Amino acid sequence: MHSAEPRPASFSPRGPLRGTIKVPGDKSISHRSLMLSALAIGESRVTGLLEGEDVLSTAAAMRAMGATIERIGEGEWRIHGVGVGGLLQPQAALDMGNSGTSTRLLMGLVASHAITATFIGDASLSKRPMGRVIDPLSLIGAEFNASPGGRLPLMVRGICPAVPISYRLPVASAQVKSAVLLAGLNTPGITEVIEPVPTRDHSERMLAGFGADLTVETDGDGVRHIRLVGEAELKPQTIEVPGDPSSAAFPVVAALITPGSEVTVTHVGMNPTRTGIFKMLEAMGADLTYSNERIVGGEPVADITARHSNLTGIEVPPDVAPSMIDEFPVFFVAASVAQGRTITSGLDELRVKESDRLALMAAGLTAIGAKVEEREDGLVIDGSGGEPLEGGATVASVLDHRIAMSFAVAGQHCYHAVRVDDVSPIATSFPTFEAMMAGLAGA
Repeated sequence: MHSAEPRPASFSPRGPLRGTIKVPGDKSISHRSLMLSALAIGESRVTGLLEGEDVLSTAAAMRAMGATIERIGEGEWRIHGVGVGGLLQPQAALDMGNSGTSTRLLMGLVASHAITATFIGDASLSKRPMGRVIDPLSLIGAEFNASPGGRLPLMVRGICPAVPISYRLPVASAQVKSAVLLAGLNTPGITEVIEPVPTRDHSERMLAGFGADLTVETDGDGVRHIRLVGEAELKPQTIEVPGDPSSAAFPVVAALITPGSEVTVTHVGMNPTRTGIFKMLEAMGADLTYSNERIVGGEPVADITARHSNLTGIEVPPDVAPSMIDEFPVFFVAASVAQGRTITSGLDELRVKESDRLALMAAGLTAIGAKVEEREDGLVIDGSGGEPLEGGATVASVLDHRIAMSFAVAGQHCYHAVRVDDVSPIATSFPTFEAMMAGLAGA
């Protein structure tokens, strides 16, 4: 689990970034591949699994509930499932570390099984509200005993048989959608999620791939109706996890803002519900090219080449937010060195991530010389016109891996080094990040 000892590090320009790299496996797909394999009957194989702390938390939790999960090589895992309805009572609290995705999705799984599970996590995760998942799962009959504010530590008392529900998402959230669908796997009848704003659809793709009876219809207003027939029997699969587009965004932005750079990131997942960051960077004038486009395990994949570019500020449409919600911190870094003003809005979700990402990015970017106005639901950034930022400050990561990596990227284009007070959280999603960036600089 996450180390209690902070590890500070400094980041400064080391010349052009060049090379070809592969980022770790997609975190969203890695979580779901372990969970659904653990609910299938028989042996599943997963390659390219992200071996960061968040995903290992999911693996540990599924083991605690009866699945056999073994690492057989780098990124290669073998899972023997217990079958839908076969989860066992865990003998101890499930430690989710820093992983909000693990917590919310596993709450859904437990909710429709006749078991009780207690979820605990680190200081950052324990501040994150779980009410948005508790609300729909309570409707199916599960009971919750949460800390004040609907936070961890939290106990779920599942129910079997659960009550099938039709639930309209009040906020765009792939985690809430997935939690309800996973609860529906062991619920008799049809569970429906109504999604007014599309979010990442890895759960739907993977549930169908494992053999669940799932349909998706889009009505005339663009609202998605996702229906799952419960008491499913999942079939074991062989899964190849593509590279995480959220992780790819960091070396891509680093190349775009660092003069003389050209970096290719191979085997990146290009699911259209996840590629908002690349579309918005292109709207700013980013030189991005895509090659070797293909389909792997039902997910579109490509190699992305990013070259240093003169970026121009834009206004980001709020409806793009769900497709790049995790990438806004590093997008703000790109905006801070662009020509002109970048305006973002509709980003309330960023205040309840691993940290308040709007507040932290505004404070950190201001400290290193960027011109930033923090609004309730977004940031307004006046870019430097391509000039390096001043740097020379220490910024706080507050146990947030994406904040730490974003300021490591910012340090590539500053006059003075940017110091991050604790880079140890990076291990939750991108354990090789620092070595990879050093390798690109050394090339």
